[in-house]
Amino acid sequence: MTDDTPSHDAENVDDHALASDGGATADSGATAGSGATADSDATATKRGPKSNEDWWPNRLNVDLLDRNARSLGPYGDDFDYGAEFEKLDLEEVKADIEELITTPQEWWPADYDHYGPFMIRMAWHSAGTYRAADGRGGAAGGRQRFAPINSWPDNANLDKARRLLEPVKQKYGRKLSWGDLIILAGNVAVESMGFRTFGFAGGRVDDFDGDDAVNWGPEDEWEANERFDEPGEIQEGLGASVMGLIYVNPEGPNGNPDPMASAKNIRQTFSRMAMDDKQTAALIAGGHTFGKVHGAEDPEVAHGPEPEAAPIENMGLGWQTDDDVKRGGMTTSGIEGPWTSAPTEWDMGYVNNLLDYEWEPEKGPGGAWQWKPKDEEAVEAAPDAQNPDEETMPMMLTTDIALKRDPEYREIMETFQENPMEFGISFAKAWYKLTHRDMGPPERFLGPEVPEETMVWQDPVPDADYDLVDDEAVTELKETILESELSTAQLVKTAWASASTYRDSDKRGGANGARIRLAPQRSWDVNEPRQLETVLDSLEEIQRAFNDSRSDGTRISLADLIVLGGNAAVERAAAEAGYDVEVPFEPGRTDASPEQTDADSFEALKPEADGFRNYLRDDIDRPAEELLVDKSELLNLTASEMTALVGGLRALGATYRDSDLGVLTDRPGTLTNDFFTNLLSMETEWQSTSEDDTVFEGVDRDTGDVRWEATRFDLIFGSNARLRAIADVYGSESEEETFVEDFVDAWHKVMTNDRFDLD
Repeated sequence: MTDDTPSHDAENVDDHALASDGGATADSGATAGSGATADSDATATKRGPKSNEDWWPNRLNVDLLDRNARSLGPYGDDFDYGAEFEKLDLEEVKADIEELITTPQEWWPADYDHYGPFMIRMAWHSAGTYRAADGRGGAAGGRQRFAPINSWPDNANLDKARRLLEPVKQKYGRKLSWGDLIILAGNVAVESMGFRTFGFAGGRVDDFDGDDAVNWGPEDEWEANERFDEPGEIQEGLGASVMGLIYVNPEGPNGNPDPMASAKNIRQTFSRMAMDDKQTAALIAGGHTFGKVHGAEDPEVAHGPEPEAAPIENMGLGWQTDDDVKRGGMTTSGIEGPWTSAPTEWDMGYVNNLLDYEWEPEKGPGGAWQWKPKDEEAVEAAPDAQNPDEETMPMMLTTDIALKRDPEYREIMETFQENPMEFGISFAKAWYKLTHRDMGPPERFLGPEVPEETMVWQDPVPDADYDLVDDEAVTELKETILESELSTAQLVKTAWASASTYRDSDKRGGANGARIRLAPQRSWDVNEPRQLETVLDSLEEIQRAFNDSRSDGTRISLADLIVLGGNAAVERAAAEAGYDVEVPFEPGRTDASPEQTDADSFEALKPEADGFRNYLRDDIDRPAEELLVDKSELLNLTASEMTALVGGLRALGATYRDSDLGVLTDRPGTLTNDFFTNLLSMETEWQSTSEDDTVFEGVDRDTGDVRWEATRFDLIFGSNARLRAIADVYGSESEEETFVEDFVDAWHKVMTNDRFDLD
């Protein structure tokens, strides 16, 4: 079960990194972590009082939203990382990294006297955690420094790579985040070994804790693979095929050297990271052009405890061993050897070795499956990683052989062999996508090496080539919208459907671009396509009439008009409740074209649940309230903001298919706090009306009459102690105005989450 590199490679890009791809697998015994279960010694040694989660493990974890309420780091709320990054002399930083990776340290040897492959593996494993399904993972935040990622078997010894970079981080301090430094080190590494990268962008703001919102898998043991709904089909929402690995087991599925089964896993896991076949092949081939895999010994024997389980005197370093660091200590997997004869040079060695020679499986010195050339005399040997006077034979992983055996991958590899320039360009662009995929739109990219070209995976929108509407025009448009036949609920639901696709995890989605009018969003069931079409047709008619009437160059985009319509409806609803509010509106959104929209990629943004509209897909078996918190976390909401939005949207009647579920008011369409007062009232007794406890009736205690219907999305605000405390405030007679103001603020936040131009 090893990854080969995954773990551990002390140095190499190896495996893992790419390995996942084929190599990334957890690696074999990578660590004393390897094989450890969730209840292992590392957990059993916990000291101190039990947490609420210990006592009540099924309790809703609202604490996930607290990270959205405050800064956890030492720089303070006013810290502007972008401004600090722009002060850097990037060439100076790269020169420092270049010197570092070509200067071996006694405390941690460098393969071939070059840390380049090691840094590539580190950068790869940082970025490679990204999953298209929820946008979580990736290099942003520098989260490779925290559990569980810092202690995954696949990441064995990457703690040493980050520790090698410590002098650079200390020199530049707040100007250079760990997230940017890790990726920049990978870029400098490939450039140092003769490759020309496509570019580099800064702007990854560091986190100062791990991401508890990520579901890495159902397993309780590292390197287990209990995530297949059926053979070869990984559970929806997960990326890697094995717990604790970046991608797949480099030995093959379940440690069996089966290239075709491995190819299936590779294709599925890489597609979960938003890569197609060509990008996948380019990444694996390009990454495995550098470095070696480390499996000189059995990882189970070679490794000490992972960082999170290591003794305090190790100062955060894991996988320490009393053995010779040049041998056992550098073990990351049970696989051993380089892929090419020149492991620190960009060349065609990997592609040629893979395609030109026949390979057969064997057990490596660490006890894991790897592949050796049938005719060893025909293959050019490589120098030993630590002793240049000795030679070693190149090897391949099962995941490499998969690229040769699978017909589609082989065709791509043969094209690369025939056209080395195409191979280089493909790897450059795929590497850039891998390391920047989670950064969002190009306006967030910082630095002198940002490419001029914008790729479709960056979800581009056109620049506004017209004058934006002023306050007078905004007032005119709101009046026109409210005079139309569109209801408050229709306007609010359309604006919410457009803006709430935003994911703070990878900065995708949102109202900018008005992609709600394009495939696939226009046909999503949650958006009620027939009603949506009616609203869009009306708004487009208003847009045309307004734009045609202006002779001063002023125009309104549909993206702006959709948000403005929602704002106008909220203001009207507040006025009907007796409150004069103005929802802030900042024009500047534009309308994306179908050519600027990767429909397949956007399908990943389709919600399986939206508690704000009381929508839950029929086939979802996860508790609704967990999905509400999950979506709120992606929307960058606090617990109070989530509460205000749910209560307000219910009062506005903005529910899926105009259902009465959760609309706990006799005045729908009026922005009152009725949802909270009626939900918390002891005059009502709630009873489940469904076998799965997803739908409930609120019965009048005196008469027995059914007054309300609601879902778990609603009742959680009365049953959960933290949320009830907030609901108590909003439900108070004296705090209705507070609720209205907080709803407006939270609404505006969702409408502008994707407006990075306003930062």
